[in-house]
Amino acid sequence: MKSGQPIKDASHLYEVERRAQHAARPGFRIMELQLSPTQKVPWHTHSNISDTFYVLERRMRLFLQEPKEEVNLKPGEVYAVRPTRPHLVTNAGTTSLTFLILQGVGEYDYVPLAGK
Repeated sequence: MKSGQPIKDASHLYEVERRAQHAARPGFRIMELQLSPTQKVPWHTHSNISDTFYVLERRMRLFLQEPKEEVNLKPGEVYAVRPTRPHLVTNAGTTSLTFLILQGVGEYDYVPLAGK
């Protein structure tokens, strides 16, 4: 995978049904995303922060590299992705997926990855 340049706001890079920020403090934020069955958060990584996913409704498929892994989450389940670990988020169902992402501790960036 080839890394792109770090981006401070990646909201323009991929389409979601809904995006809401619930908390933001220096070095930490909580986002809520809703994905349709055909939407995804493309391959990316973060330089300094971890992503902790908490599923609210439906099912999530999370693909990871370094090492290669697939994680399936249902409501109430949590999974943390360490900084610099490539990951891709998809909806595992036929209706909208809603989940929280807790991001921190550190300065947020989004590093798009190509070549997957």
